[in-house]
Amino acid sequence: MLEKSQLEHIEKRLQEERAKALRSLGLFDQMAKADRESGDSTLATYTDHMADQGTEAMEREKAALFATKEGRYLYRLEEALRRLYNDPETFGNCHTCGTPVGFERLDALPHARYCIDCKVKEEDGA
Repeated sequence: MLEKSQLEHIEKRLQEERAKALRSLGLFDQMAKADRESGDSTLATYTDHMADQGTEAMEREKAALFATKEGRYLYRLEEALRRLYNDPETFGNCHTCGTPVGFERLDALPHARYCIDCKVKEEDGA
């Protein structure tokens, strides 16, 4: 079980990471809005070269992929905060084997749900 000071530290880390993710998603939203508005300008009547259109489409796809990835990260952070608030006694225990994940691991990856051994097994497909 984590000490109270450790839980407070992890809560702060989760809140900081959550704020960063929200800022990143806000920037994506601003860029998407600017992109839509620029398409409404009078210059939009001029056709771009096909290569330019392809580049713009690729950039939009990359931005959407980034927003999706950032959204999943935000979801994991919020889930970790819910676990922390709802059951602080078991927060930091592995969801598979129940052993402590470890403060160092949680400090590096505050939304971690698995100990290193279980995570390695999961990634290896065992």
